[in-house]
Amino acid sequence: MKDECHIHGPGYPSPLEAMKGPREEIVYLPCIRRNTGTEGPDYLATVDVDPKSRTYSQVIHRLPMLHVGDELHHSGWNACSSCYADACKKRDKLILPSLYSSRIYIIDVGHNCRAPRIHKVIEPSELHEKCDSANPHTTHCLANGEVMISTIGDPRGNAKGSFVLLDGETFEVKSTWEKKSDSVPFGYDYWYQPRHNVMISTEWGAPKAIEKGFRLTDLEAGMYGHSIHVWDWTSHTLIKSIDLGDDGLIPLEVRFLHNPDASQGFVGCALRSSIFRIYKTEDGTWATHKVIQVPSKKVTGWMMEEMPGLITDILISLCDRFLYFSNWLHGDIRQYDISDPCNPKLVGQVFVGGSLLKDGNVKVVDEDPNCQPEPLVIKGTRVEGGPQMIQLSLDGKRLYCSTSLYSTWDNQFYTCMVKKGSVLLQIDVDTNNGGLKVNKNFICDFGKEPNGPVLAHEVRYPGGDCTSDIWI
Repeated sequence: MKDECHIHGPGYPSPLEAMKGPREEIVYLPCIRRNTGTEGPDYLATVDVDPKSRTYSQVIHRLPMLHVGDELHHSGWNACSSCYADACKKRDKLILPSLYSSRIYIIDVGHNCRAPRIHKVIEPSELHEKCDSANPHTTHCLANGEVMISTIGDPRGNAKGSFVLLDGETFEVKSTWEKKSDSVPFGYDYWYQPRHNVMISTEWGAPKAIEKGFRLTDLEAGMYGHSIHVWDWTSHTLIKSIDLGDDGLIPLEVRFLHNPDASQGFVGCALRSSIFRIYKTEDGTWATHKVIQVPSKKVTGWMMEEMPGLITDILISLCDRFLYFSNWLHGDIRQYDISDPCNPKLVGQVFVGGSLLKDGNVKVVDEDPNCQPEPLVIKGTRVEGGPQMIQLSLDGKRLYCSTSLYSTWDNQFYTCMVKKGSVLLQIDVDTNNGGLKVNKNFICDFGKEPNGPVLAHEVRYPGGDCTSDIWI
């Protein structure tokens, strides 16, 4: 509350100071029951990640939502490091949108961070009536105290990229951030960099298409995106859209370098498994060029003759040295040194499941059979699915990875994971020379939940992390 001021606001004064922050002890993950055959509402799981704890790698609390079928997805904060200068701000509410139902839960983590509770629920009708928007996705707090959530559709299931503003105190839906004439064809993720007066947003697809699972006919019908959008941060107007072409189909997560003076970032494009660099040119305009391409694999026993890696998440270390991303279908997590952002260098790679396992039905054609990895088994649990959402510790030494993407797509590509439950893994990171190694002492198996297997998605730290916090 505003009358409870401290020395400074939440978070850290800079990304490098954040790296000196305390080691994470718990993490939050939304757990989805929708489309799993398990009855009941989705819930927010609190997982113990303190190796000194007796409940290490276990779920220690479950907060059920109030409705069935929400499909919780990503989360964000009411306040983060962008509010560091405001001593009256406090990071005590987790914003938890539902991608399918369009309901938004406001979760109180300030009262007891190990046992969160529901503070407020924003019903879908508020988004529909006030903003003509639906299917909320990415949440970021703003320095002015508001909370902004990107949306990917309208109330009728059509594609529409928009941004909904919430009051940071009452959590009332206020309006859209953008001018009414400037909504874009598709929405998904966004990142802002105020010192360059810019925001970049990305595209997934039309909710009515996404909900059916991935179909080539929908892609051919133009129901998936291939552009990023450049916005004027001050005027809330669209400057231009950049078509990334076939190599940029389905551009999902966008990350700027954390240094608030930096004028460049990266976007991961799922379908062609490419990474584009986004940068400010000498004349002040914004441009892109492809800097990483993961080749598709020629295969038999799969839905298409070529299998893309399917990059579904990317992040950048707080020191701005390393870029990480997950190939959900190929099954590997990659680490690139981006000291030279124009020429990223692969320095780490580890396989944690995927669709190319040696004992599976899919066979890689015209390559060494040894290119197909063995299944990953940790403490007797076989990892089903592939690496999906990733989160890095503040010091950059531990990378967490969950395996569920979206329940409909999970059912399409990884039916065994839906039946047996997803997992949370921990990857040890070499921050000196680069390198990734699975921690065989850590696995949180969501197949062993009390009321049946669930699908756990994004990882969030109580004190902020490198995908929630923006420095201004």
